[in-house]
Amino acid sequence: MPIRGSDVCLILVAIIFPPAAAAFITGCSCDLLINICLTILGYLPGHIHAFWLIYRRMKAEELYGHGGYTYLGNGNFHGGPAGHQVPVQAPYQQQGYGAT
Repeated sequence: MPIRGSDVCLILVAIIFPPAAAAFITGCSCDLLINICLTILGYLPGHIHAFWLIYRRMKAEELYGHGGYTYLGNGNFHGGPAGHQVPVQAPYQQQGYGAT
């Protein structure tokens, strides 16, 4: 796994202030709130969470290429161009169930 200059910068930011690194990766999401809470509860858990997010981002870059992925939340990335929506399938519905 090659380490890019942006990854080194994120690691340095995560060492200084973990929520900032989480914000750079996830934007304003639940992962940012989780990282803020973990940093308040203890400085080390915030670091671990930030480094985990950086690791997941590095794996997504390795798998999908630089910029070829979209952040879905909870440390998950989806391959494809930014803004590409995954088609959502309707849940299976039994025939004759409920009002018709």
